[in-house]
Amino acid sequence: MKLVIQLLLWAVIIFLGYMLYNSISGPIKFNEIKEARYAKVIKGLKDIKAAELAHREITGKYTGSFDSLVRFIDTAQYAIVQRRDTSYADVEKNKAFGLSEGYYIEETLLDTLGFSSVKDSLFKGSDRYKNMKKVPLEDIDAEYELEAGRINKNGTWYAVFEARVSKEAILNDLNKDLLAQEKQVVSVDGVNGPYVKVGSMSEVNTSGNWPKIYDTPDDQ
Repeated sequence: MKLVIQLLLWAVIIFLGYMLYNSISGPIKFNEIKEARYAKVIKGLKDIKAAELAHREITGKYTGSFDSLVRFIDTAQYAIVQRRDTSYADVEKNKAFGLSEGYYIEETLLDTLGFSSVKDSLFKGSDRYKNMKKVPLEDIDAEYELEAGRINKNGTWYAVFEARVSKEAILNDLNKDLLAQEKQVVSVDGVNGPYVKVGSMSEVNTSGNWPKIYDTPDDQ
């Protein structure tokens, strides 16, 4: 009987040790996988942001269609312009004051020197933009959501866009309790809320909701 009790105690000790180990190593492993996946997801969102900003610069608006965005990248061009200042006599004003010269009109002129491909400028020979809709994670079949439109702020209309993917979609094979906690994160060091996203449909904002640890110096 004594031997049985000892064996039961050892079993309880081993079980408690295993549970303690899991309680410590589980969150660590979850965070390692989460951060690796977030980095890839955010890289895709940065591509979408760059493409949307180019679309806004050239067309005057954002697009909520990935097909439209891909076609834009394939065909659109930036104008290469040269800025130069010039001035000339203000004939009417000089005449009114009885002057042959004295008043000048200054202007800034933009000369178009040529054009450059948006595709080459943004993606430098890569065709990854063609699959921009797909979240770039192996073994996870998820797509980004994309919206675009206009909002009114203080009587002025602004173009806005938002691209996002849910944390549920990219972390659904991990611990459900830790995933539930992650979806509620509100922290300067974390990705806030239930989505990883860039832009906003309710604010004039083209930033992402991730901390700076996911950005390179060029992104900041």
